[in-house]
Amino acid sequence: MKRGNMDIRSLKGVGDKTAALFEKLHIVTAEDLIRYYPRDYERFSDPVPLSSAQPEEIVTVEGILAGNVATRHVRGLSITSFQASCEGGVLHLTYFNMPFLKNSLKRGVPYLFRGRLHRGKERFSMEQAKIYKPEEYGKLVDAMQPRYAVTKGLTNNAVTKAVRQAIGLVTFAEDALPEEIRRKEGFASLAEAVSQMHFPTNRQTLVEARKRLVFDEFFQFILAVRKLKEAGEQEKNAYPMIEVAQTKRLIEALPYRLTGAQERVWGEIEADLCGESVMNRLIQGDVGSGKTILAFLSLIMCVANGYQGAMMAPTEVLARQHYESLLSLKKKYGLEINPVLLTGSVTAKDRREIYANIASGEADIILGTHALIQEKVVYKNLALVITDEQHRFGVRQREMLAGKGISPSDRAGNAEKEGAASDAASAVHVLVMSATPIPRTLAIILYGDLHISVLDELPADRLPIKNCVVNTNYRNTAYKFIEKEVAGGSQVYVICPMVEEGESQELEDVGTYTKKLQSVLPASVRVASLHGRMRPAEKTRIMEAFEAHNIDVLVSTTVIEVGINVPNATVMLIENAERFGLAQLHQLRGRVGRGDKQSYCIFISSSERPETMERLKILNESNDGFVIAGKDLALRGPGDLFGIRQSGELQFALGDIYQDAAILQSASDWADKILAEDPELLQQEHAGLKQCLTEKLAVGGNEVDFRSI
Repeated sequence: MKRGNMDIRSLKGVGDKTAALFEKLHIVTAEDLIRYYPRDYERFSDPVPLSSAQPEEIVTVEGILAGNVATRHVRGLSITSFQASCEGGVLHLTYFNMPFLKNSLKRGVPYLFRGRLHRGKERFSMEQAKIYKPEEYGKLVDAMQPRYAVTKGLTNNAVTKAVRQAIGLVTFAEDALPEEIRRKEGFASLAEAVSQMHFPTNRQTLVEARKRLVFDEFFQFILAVRKLKEAGEQEKNAYPMIEVAQTKRLIEALPYRLTGAQERVWGEIEADLCGESVMNRLIQGDVGSGKTILAFLSLIMCVANGYQGAMMAPTEVLARQHYESLLSLKKKYGLEINPVLLTGSVTAKDRREIYANIASGEADIILGTHALIQEKVVYKNLALVITDEQHRFGVRQREMLAGKGISPSDRAGNAEKEGAASDAASAVHVLVMSATPIPRTLAIILYGDLHISVLDELPADRLPIKNCVVNTNYRNTAYKFIEKEVAGGSQVYVICPMVEEGESQELEDVGTYTKKLQSVLPASVRVASLHGRMRPAEKTRIMEAFEAHNIDVLVSTTVIEVGINVPNATVMLIENAERFGLAQLHQLRGRVGRGDKQSYCIFISSSERPETMERLKILNESNDGFVIAGKDLALRGPGDLFGIRQSGELQFALGDIYQDAAILQSASDWADKILAEDPELLQQEHAGLKQCLTEKLAVGGNEVDFRSI
């Protein structure tokens, strides 16, 4: 697609106010809009009699008002309810914060109600069902209407109209994907694929368009990783180390023994740091498997050898928790280290002092967030970089921090010129950590620039989480259980797939669910919400309040998947669990069970299909993330393109490493073939690919989509 700066306001109907709403979704240009793909499609079928409608499925029924429309208010929440007489029975309908329905609905007029049908012991019901007039609905039958993630004030209809315009205005440049691949794989052109992705002619054209675009994502990412690996393999260890007594003494003094897996991986790290080549290693392990202590041991070994080490976390809260844990170890075991914490919220005065201490070498372990890679940060002799939950950082962000090392000649000259830096920086040792279990076959492709270590053993004294998979009828029981746990002093997470009301009628959203819990739980229970569209400072404030137990129940999107550690949290309730991959559900439940109390995870499925419930029950059978990831890989496929939310690992715009594993493998094979034939991409047919790859590396490799949650 042709690079350009066609402002979103150049589209008809998009003024300053609407443009500001689009900007909340990180859409500034028409090109951004075209790449803002639908998250789902609404497929409209003919209305069905209530008596034959499938419970817990999205259905459409026709009915006429039966009785009055009533509105009541509960703790600031407006609840409107009424009944509709339908073929096959009476439908009870409930709406939140829609009091205008009382005046807009007319007696004796037929309406079509579309929503998720619940069937209780004595009645049928729907919540927040969409209401259509028969002539409106008739135009939609059999169509595939795109549904976009929206923000308050911006409707799906407004996004759809803007996308139609943008597709007609944006010029697609020469396709970067080599013609040989397009021909042999039978791919549509890029322009056709993008158009069909937004407005598919039918399901088959959608499948083909998505396959082409997912391939592009994977192919370009893998090429970038291969090029980075090539560069890394040529780097010699410019920061040679020796094994030190400090780490051995700490291991012996710890109140617990390292697991066999931890001992094995620590041996691999030591060998890397003492070896001839620079370390590039990934540690994969479940939450609680002991990655953090290995990171701390690596930093201590680095300092004992006279170097600096840095550890970058995805959130300020997690960075601070690491900092406090390291200070605690220093105090308890007399470690000779001087750690500092560098985050975006540090005051200007403190930041200047920290910069000076880093440049002089007085600060030898630096913990923080993206602030660690800012240009103003100058390290004296940085030799080791650790990134926690590394999939939250782009490949090149990792490289930027690694590039903060300085050349051996500069290190030698530091005695004469304190704090010298060099443009020709030496690559430092890199250790990355991830709690997302990925089957090894996929990990080798995705982390092709890294050696992989696996922590496949949990400490023996860790209490297993108790799990249950239930349908929506269990909600009231779950709320009572939450109330009981909070009364006992514990805290609770509730996960919803959507941020705001209106994004999807059949999915729970954080805003509405927070109000719902505030209305059903006692007033003494402190309920708050969290999601990825909040400003960073606000997210940090809420996470810190939850950590300090100033919040009892935190309703959130998957933004809490990483970045917070609250041992007092004992319950994880996940709504619309069927919309998530098993691997991501497993990682979400890893937020509880971190303390010495028994913890619980409740998976609520809004679908009662046997295959859905069987898939979720795998989580009952195992707490081993790698076993679950393997089963997730085996179960996922192209049959249900949008039924399951993508995994949290390496958030591509469209691709899902489990569902699209076959495409990922194909992209890997083609990347190997192209690079074997033309390593520098100098052939004419690879010119577009080379330019695209150069741009990708320049702007950050695998740029993580922070806006998606």
